[in-house]
Amino acid sequence: MCATCGCGDATGPRVSVVAGGEHEQDDSHGHGHHHDHDHDHDHDHDQDLGHGHSDHTVILEQQVLAKNDRIAVHNREWMRGRGVTALNIMSSPGAGKTTLLARTIRELGRERPIAVIEGDQETRLDAERIREAGASVVQVNTGAGCHLDAEMIDRALRALDPADESLLLIENVGNLVCPALFDLGEEGKVVLISTPEGVDKPKKYPHIFAVADLVVINKIDLLPYVEFDVDACVAQAKILNPAVRVVVLSATTGEGMDEWYEWIGSRSAISPVAVDN
Repeated sequence: MCATCGCGDATGPRVSVVAGGEHEQDDSHGHGHHHDHDHDHDHDHDQDLGHGHSDHTVILEQQVLAKNDRIAVHNREWMRGRGVTALNIMSSPGAGKTTLLARTIRELGRERPIAVIEGDQETRLDAERIREAGASVVQVNTGAGCHLDAEMIDRALRALDPADESLLLIENVGNLVCPALFDLGEEGKVVLISTPEGVDKPKKYPHIFAVADLVVINKIDLLPYVEFDVDACVAQAKILNPAVRVVVLSATTGEGMDEWYEWIGSRSAISPVAVDN
């Protein structure tokens, strides 16, 4: 179980390679988050750790995040050594992450290889959409887990083996809380919100906006039909994170996608690509 948020189950994440219309399941590492018990103190399983003031809970959380950060450093060094640019895309369920990724693959994939790590609690539905769009993809099913962590990315990278100088898009589990805590080794954190969700997402979920490098406001094609003030949402995000960049787009119609591609280019050595919408 993840000590920082209480997620996880005994079966642990499952890594699946989805390619060529076939599924190759890798369950050889069927452990959970695999947080090693390499610390010195003993666990008293009769002790109640559910109280927020428990020193034991704080120590365990620090150890979990410290181990995650060590693996994230390894992931980052491994990818940088191969010129792989990884972006961690986070949102609540239904904001349009997979639609954004699929369009990006179809358009930006003309100029550079793109690979995807798909994070979901269950199913391979999104991985199938990504494969059909033309990218190599690994599905990570987290079971009861509500986020990806650096060790899951390490395992997924071994299965995916992205090409040198490729773009790696990591679609995190739909959740605006826990993914913000875990460095995966990415070059940029992207928070995606959509106009039907309401303008107050930054106020409700401040931490994830505070750590974001980019905020994408999606589904602007629905602005005539929903109550959403783009300027107010941008202002809220800027209060939490003055340096954050905001891109406003529709992954369905293609409006605003050029600015998204330009930002991707700014995070890597590959020049941005202009795409006709």
